[in-house]
Amino acid sequence: MASTIFRTFQVQPFLLYPTSLLKRRNGVLFFTTTQKNQNPQRQTKKVSASATATSTQSKKLDKIPKNYEPIIGIETHVQLSTLTKAFCSCPYNYGSYPNTTICPICMGLPGALPVLNSKVIDFAVKLGLALNCKLAFNSKFDRKQYFYPDLPKGYQISQFDVPIASGGYLDVDIPVEFGGGHKRFGITRVHMEEDAGKLLHTENGNYSQVDLNRAGVPLLEIVSEPDMRNGIEASEYAAELQRLVRYLGVSNGNMQEGSLRCDVNVSVRPIGQSKFGTKVEVKNLNSFASMGRAIDFEISRQVQLHSQGQEDQIVQETRLWDEGTQRTITMRKKEGLADYRYFPEPDLPAVIISQEYVDDIQSSLPELPEIKRRRYEKMGLSMQDVLFLANDKNIADYFDATIAKGADAKLVANWIMSDIAAFMKNEKLTINEIKLVPEELSELIASIKGGTISSKIGKEILFEILAKGGTVKGLIEEKDLVQIVDPLEIEKIVDKVIADNPKQLEQYRGGKTKLQGYFAGQVMKVSKGKANPGLLNKILLEKLNSKS
Repeated sequence: MASTIFRTFQVQPFLLYPTSLLKRRNGVLFFTTTQKNQNPQRQTKKVSASATATSTQSKKLDKIPKNYEPIIGIETHVQLSTLTKAFCSCPYNYGSYPNTTICPICMGLPGALPVLNSKVIDFAVKLGLALNCKLAFNSKFDRKQYFYPDLPKGYQISQFDVPIASGGYLDVDIPVEFGGGHKRFGITRVHMEEDAGKLLHTENGNYSQVDLNRAGVPLLEIVSEPDMRNGIEASEYAAELQRLVRYLGVSNGNMQEGSLRCDVNVSVRPIGQSKFGTKVEVKNLNSFASMGRAIDFEISRQVQLHSQGQEDQIVQETRLWDEGTQRTITMRKKEGLADYRYFPEPDLPAVIISQEYVDDIQSSLPELPEIKRRRYEKMGLSMQDVLFLANDKNIADYFDATIAKGADAKLVANWIMSDIAAFMKNEKLTINEIKLVPEELSELIASIKGGTISSKIGKEILFEILAKGGTVKGLIEEKDLVQIVDPLEIEKIVDKVIADNPKQLEQYRGGKTKLQGYFAGQVMKVSKGKANPGLLNKILLEKLNSKS
């Protein structure tokens, strides 16, 4: 790896601050590295691949022999939502102008000493408990030594042999459309570390700039056991992890911002073989859908090589998923395990936590997604309803607040998943931003169920409140929307409609019974939608079929 980097980045003459590496634009300092000899394996943006070749290979990989077993594990980096970085007081805001939220500690300047942000430990313990892990009451930080242009200190503060949490598991419900079922995936470890900076590559590829805003941002790395067997399981595991960190409030989990990054390890082996195959790491996975596609492609690629007797061509390497060509490509080879020369971080004390501290955090945990899903199931909701409602904590809270007012759980779920969800999607709003509060949704459902208004009027009221606000009772009174439930009043309207449409009445009695819908529509028009549908249809049928 070292030889690759030294070929890629031009070595400059030694200066305290080499002018070719440090450039100032609009008062902001940029670190630049010049790329001399381009290595096509290091290019992540441009991939020369024939669309025809890709299409042909995709067809070859469609049928995967069933006598091979994929083995998948995931390393996930979760960026923590702390106000300041892990070891200094610098804030971190995604999208900030490069190198504007840095200090001597972020930059790794000589003499700068780290001071641990205690919130990082809080979040680590919280996530460890939520993942059913065993906590280390006495852990430590270590230095992980490696060279890369975006790592200013030349080492990363991480945890090596004593992680904060280990030996846990995560329960996942597979969606019905993917076969359904319940899966449990093991968690090897959770450890604390700091993030590196970020390289900003130029379009022409001649040089790269270094942005250190992200350097020192706190991370939790979650390493799974190799328990997954296909892309769907892996992407659902990652989605559940995202859901969990959002429920806990330890991270926003936004993949597009790099707040949740997954590196997937994939290998295959013949069915019945206990030894794992050669592991390939896949990076550049920017969505759960991409993750599933990348894994399935990599499984197919490896199986094809096995079936052709070319398994020796599967080497331990890092590959990138290219969304454009829908395939993985080689990024760099791994000739062996990297020697990071770990040793205990001398500038930070041990991390010692007490049982009382752990108990306090345990008692502060919210109802977690898995527990919430089981509770919703006991309400009689379908798995489709359960997965939708529990997916977003805010939607789940809204649902819970509505049923707490006495509304029927299934009816509430139906309203949220249909009309309310459609409105939020069209208006690009979250459940917390709509003007319909849980109390009013409960009142709306009660008004329909009690016969005060029809379901049609109910929808009109729903969209009125969603758009402008207000109360259900207020709108019913203001617009005189109370449902007509007096049989005599409905009968008068029906008689008038029949009398006004003699031709249609003759056609109906001549056998065109579908005209019943026409008459019902006319009655609803005259009653301004307020006639009780059940009474209307009953009276209408009696009148239409009457001989007189």
